[in-house]
Amino acid sequence: MRVIAGSARGLPLIQPPEGVRPTMDRVKGAIFSSLGDAVPGARVLDIFAGSGAMGIEALSRGAESAVFVDVNPRSVNCVRDNLRKSKLTGSVQQMDAFKFLELYGDGSFDLIFADPPYAKQPTDRDFATELIKLPALARALRPGGTAIVERVIGRPEPETVGLVLLRVRQYGESEVAYYAHAE
Repeated sequence: MRVIAGSARGLPLIQPPEGVRPTMDRVKGAIFSSLGDAVPGARVLDIFAGSGAMGIEALSRGAESAVFVDVNPRSVNCVRDNLRKSKLTGSVQQMDAFKFLELYGDGSFDLIFADPPYAKQPTDRDFATELIKLPALARALRPGGTAIVERVIGRPEPETVGLVLLRVRQYGESEVAYYAHAE
């Protein structure tokens, strides 16, 4: 796991704690390639941050700011270590992602990256579906912004509140869904 482009290009990142599934470099590269000019100057939110790889990649590519949110204290420490190592700055919050969005979802983010834990069994909590259905996700996004949610392949597309699905790309056993404000 490394920073792909920008000021911290090539820097290996510290792996998140055991049990956290980081976004593969190939997937991260595809996501950032698809975002193009939306990254420089963007205000970024990286929820379910893990190692902080998505927000750090955005900062390395010229994002104005990044907020990293994760409930796991070991993930929060990993993000802080990766920010120090990359010489980039961001706000790191140890908090439940849903609670953060409810409290601070004020339309201030151009890009929202979310890589919640996957629901692998039918009885597992489906964080991605819950997140996509959450009205606070749309409220957190600036008009013209994009929310990028990684999720397990094969789930039915959930109803959204205030968001519209732009596209879905599949990578192995996961998929990346891009959302914007519903017009």
